[in-house]
Amino acid sequence: MAKLRITWVKSGIGYSQDQKRTLKSLGFHRLNQSVTHDDSASIRGMINKVRHLVRVGVEE
Repeated sequence: MAKLRITWVKSGIGYSQDQKRTLKSLGFHRLNQSVTHDDSASIRGMINKVRHLVRVGVEE
């Protein structure tokens, strides 16, 4: 299964509480942090919700 490397690049300040909770559920604690997740539909949905705050790459 492919892995996605997600990097938090823009602050959640000024965005809805729902988007801030999505960042937390992805595993982020601080700005410019990167996390790795398996590529799944649920993770893709969370990424789509905060796509303006994160950068996504593929790990091999």
